[in-house]
Order: sequence, then structure tokens, then C-alpha cells
Amino acid sequence: MRKARHVKVLGWRWRSNPLRRHSDVVEAWIVLAAWTVATVGAVAAGVVGAQAVEHAVEQDRADRRPVSAVLVKTVPGSGRDVVTGIRYDRVRGTVHWTDVRDGKRTVRTGMVDVKPSAKPGSEVPAWTDGHGRLVSAPVTSVEASTRVVLAGSGAALATGLVVLGGGRLVRLRVQRRATERWGAEWERVGREWGHTTG
Repeated sequence: MRKARHVKVLGWRWRSNPLRRHSDVVEAWIVLAAWTVATVGAVAAGVVGAQAVEHAVEQDRADRRPVSAVLVKTVPGSGRDVVTGIRYDRVRGTVHWTDVRDGKRTVRTGMVDVKPSAKPGSEVPAWTDGHGRLVSAPVTSVEASTRVVLAGSGAALATGLVVLGGGRLVRLRVQRRATERWGAEWERVGREWGHTTG
């Protein structure tokens, strides 16, 4: 016995055909609408997400100011992970720096990551925020670009998947209703023929 070949015809739901049901046309419109909205929505969400992250990164970079801090002492053993024993290329160190804001000079103390070879009394780079608190160094332009691209891509992908998933759910509902109507029609026709199904 020969195996029947299944040939997929593109756009069959749009073609005039006596076997085409109304639900087939509705499904075709749902698929078209879902893909259109998913594409446009994904692009819009990606652009908005990327711009939002880009603005946040630029604001964060603008708020950080470099200061020249003087290393007071390093914390022994802070360059090694307690659990795994892995050595890091940085250790924690106590530093002093002069904060100049509103014409007032204030000497502050804080903790930063420094190289293990740094000696007390040496100058080490540090960064402060708008309130004079120590913060980590701002992200580099490469890191900033990576964050922007990942945020835009993530927003686009999430939006597209949500829209396509919603379209799929609507399609399944249309298919279920069409199957129920088809079953009811067969029951009616069966009664007219004098036969019972099942």
C-alpha cells in the first residue's frame, strides 16, 4: 500500500474553495494580524526598551565623579573567596578622600577595591555619586552598548512572543468552536438520515 503524501499549499485559507470553512478564513486573519502586531510591537518595544536603558546608563555615568583617594590600609584575606578559596585580582581597602561640594571641603573615609600590590599612602582611583558616597566605577562604553542591545532585544523578543502566544490562543478557541459546530452539524445530519453516531 502506498503512503499518501501530504502537500502543504501556502495560502489555502485565502483561496476560494467549497471545502473552506468560515473559521478557516478567520484563522487566516488571526495569523496575519498576530504576525503583523508581533513584528510592529516587537520593533517598538525594542526601541523603547533600548532607549530607556540607554538613558538610565547615561544618567548613571553622568552622576559618577572620579576622586583621588589615598589608601590607608588593605583588609587581609579579602582577595580570596572564603568558600572556594579562589583568589581575586582585587582586595578591599580603606581610603580617605576630600569631598568638595557647595564650596565645602570634607574628608571622608570608605572602602574600595584595590590591587593587592597597592601600598598604604598610595593614590588609588575611586568614584563617588552626587552625594559624596563611594560607588563602583561607571560602566564602559562597551558594557553600556551591551546593556542597551540586550534590553532592546529582550523587550522585542518578549513582546513578540506574548503577541504570538495570544494569537495562538485565539486561534485555538476558533478551532474548538469550529469543531463543536462541525460535531453539532453531523449530529443533525445523522438524525435526518435516521442513524445515530457512536
